[in-house]
Amino acid sequence: MKLLLDANVSWRIVAQLKEHFDDCVHADNILELNFPAKDMDIWRFAKANDFIVITRDNDFANLTTLNGFPPKIVLLRTGNCSRKFTFELIVRSKHLIQDFLLSKEYGLLEIF
Repeated sequence: MKLLLDANVSWRIVAQLKEHFDDCVHADNILELNFPAKDMDIWRFAKANDFIVITRDNDFANLTTLNGFPPKIVLLRTGNCSRKFTFELIVRSKHLIQDFLLSKEYGLLEIF
């Protein structure tokens, strides 16, 4: 399972997440994307490279509505919170994300 963290999710949790997920990268560290990367560019990169996007940005929910999926989007509905909380939430939700990835019906998973 490959995760692509949007710019609004801290890059500092990437290394920790790699211990729990097959691959994890941050949008700011992808050479093919401009800095700062636009949502649509992140969307296209994720689709072309089989990533799940982890974000707090509602614009990705709109992109899913307009364009369908892939890529699949995990929308964190936690507001502003610590890196530790974000990391723990994603790891704690791993089984939900795995089930979501296998779903053919859903392209958006909201985690609270």
